[in-house]
Amino acid sequence: MEKNNLTEEFVRVLEAKEDAEAIRDADTEQGEKREEEDKDKVEGIKIEESLPDQSDKAVDQSPDLHYDLEKASEDIDRFLSSLTKENNGDVPGEISELVEKYLDLVEEQVSGEGRAKWSLVPEEDSFFLEALDRISKLTKSLHEVKSEKEEEEEKDKEKEKESRASLINRIGGIQQKAMSYLEEEFRILLEESRTNESSDPAIAGDSKGKQDYQRPESDSAGLDAVDFPGYSDDVVSNLNKIAKEMISGGYESECCQIYMMTRRHALEESLQKLGFEKHSLDDVQKMHWDSLEGEIATWIKTFKQCSTVYFPGEKTLADSVFSDYFHSISAGLFSNLTRGILIQLLNFVEGIAMSKRSAEKLFKFLDIYETLRDTVPSMVGLFHDECVNELKAETNTARCRLGEAAIFIFCDLENSIKSDTAKTPVPGGAVHPLTRYTMNYLKYVCEYKDTLEQVFNEHSKIERVDSTNRQRFEEGSETQSYNNNDNDENQSPFSVQLMRVMDLLDCNLEVKAKLYKDVALSNIFMMNNGRYILQKIKGSAEIHAVMGDTWCRKRSSDLRQYHKNYQRETWNKLLGCLNHEGLSNNHGKMIKPVLKERFKSFNQMFDEIHKTQSTWVVSDEQLQSELRVSISSVVIPAYRSFLGRFAQVLDPGRQTEKYIKFQPDDIENYIDELFDGNPTSTARRKL
Repeated sequence: MEKNNLTEEFVRVLEAKEDAEAIRDADTEQGEKREEEDKDKVEGIKIEESLPDQSDKAVDQSPDLHYDLEKASEDIDRFLSSLTKENNGDVPGEISELVEKYLDLVEEQVSGEGRAKWSLVPEEDSFFLEALDRISKLTKSLHEVKSEKEEEEEKDKEKEKESRASLINRIGGIQQKAMSYLEEEFRILLEESRTNESSDPAIAGDSKGKQDYQRPESDSAGLDAVDFPGYSDDVVSNLNKIAKEMISGGYESECCQIYMMTRRHALEESLQKLGFEKHSLDDVQKMHWDSLEGEIATWIKTFKQCSTVYFPGEKTLADSVFSDYFHSISAGLFSNLTRGILIQLLNFVEGIAMSKRSAEKLFKFLDIYETLRDTVPSMVGLFHDECVNELKAETNTARCRLGEAAIFIFCDLENSIKSDTAKTPVPGGAVHPLTRYTMNYLKYVCEYKDTLEQVFNEHSKIERVDSTNRQRFEEGSETQSYNNNDNDENQSPFSVQLMRVMDLLDCNLEVKAKLYKDVALSNIFMMNNGRYILQKIKGSAEIHAVMGDTWCRKRSSDLRQYHKNYQRETWNKLLGCLNHEGLSNNHGKMIKPVLKERFKSFNQMFDEIHKTQSTWVVSDEQLQSELRVSISSVVIPAYRSFLGRFAQVLDPGRQTEKYIKFQPDDIENYIDELFDGNPTSTARRKL
């Protein structure tokens, strides 16, 4: 049998060694006799005697140095290959002795004393791993022999059992020393061998800060091209070799623990460089909005970096270090490593969704929602099926909570409009703060139109914030009749909600317009606010798409009607002073007192209009110009005609100066001072 042949070979090696020792002893005795016979030849004889002694030392030391470490390794390999389950489990004493000698050599090599740092001498590292692999196989084989023997043979060879147990124990001790050394080298490689720590993508991020109603810019180009985590191919190869040896040697737990601790620390350090900090749910809910807004910007940057840089980098590293037959190990390590980070990130989202809701938070909520929506799909391919399902469930839960919170906030805009019941009119009929706030808010809201369409479609399961007085705005409201609603039933929930907000704003403005005692000023107020709303809608493609051309045309028609109402209330009365009727008697003779009264009434009325309406405000330059032009086109021609026909009736001198205070050019100049919101224009005219 192969084993018997191998045993005989080992025996022959030992016998040859014993014969060499016997010859050495005989030579020594002969040397002593010659020393007594011839003193002059002592020195030469000693030299000759010393040669066998040196040979003896070489023979004694060769197994410890070189005997042939390489040859002993080959012998052990042949022994291992022959030690199969067909053998009876015996470990002959001769083999035990050679195994012991081999272990002496290996122990000296794996003790770690004086060893160079890992990877500095690749040949030494290679031999180190080969030796460990060999003694691991030897341990396994000896255990298998023991197990087989216990099952099939009687326990009658106590001496051989003790020898085998001694070998196994010694091998275990050597292996433990070696693994301790590998553990430390594995840790050092992971901690100190990164080649691009200074180019960590975390350092390249923008400083955090808030952006008022501004959407975050897209990811900086090339972030995913950064070489993270920054280990060279040689380092990864060495990590792989060490991991493979530790796992094969039964030290999987220790290897994985070192890897997890080291990489978790490195990953958390990278997140800290981005500015991301751990916050509990209570911490998030107690933060002031200014601080929280900055934390949200940091969270978005961190989540995107994890998706595009950190997690793919960790996945690649784990797969490379624990490749070959350890895919399940690498998948488990990656999942455990990233799961802790994901829990921190998603806990922050949960805290945000649970925080006190207010209108200004909507846009940051939507930023987070978009980040989850757009980046999570790219993460899915990094995890195995079980983790993928868990990841989707947790992120979907976070998105649902954010979506419902966003719907609540947007719908709460109705309450903001309804609750604005101030009884003090805006001075000068200017654009109401509620109009400015609502339209600017809607303009920014519609920049998220696609996202809000998705949010309303997927998460609009919550009840409306306030259903009171809904019937008023959903039944028979005049403003409802001109919405973009050729197909109301086909409109999205978000579009319907947006139109409802616009209807509420219109109704609120109509109520506020009635606060003005001057009907003309009430119409100026409606023109100002209506024009502001129309310009905002036309200036936003997103909100214009929702409201539609029909709504815009009706709004323009309303503005023209307000204009007509204003002109009728103000200038038609003034033009009544320039009416020719009643100025002459039945004989066609001019009645001077009536004419004087007409001029006097015109002067007083125009002066009052100028004094009053120069304090009114029309901030839209185009609307202001349109009003002045329309007034001038009606008043100046009528006044010029009246003045040209009846001025000569008055006596020149004092009567003319008293009753004709304005020339047509004066009228035009004074009209150009209207709607400036400047009460000093009248004072200047009096001076």
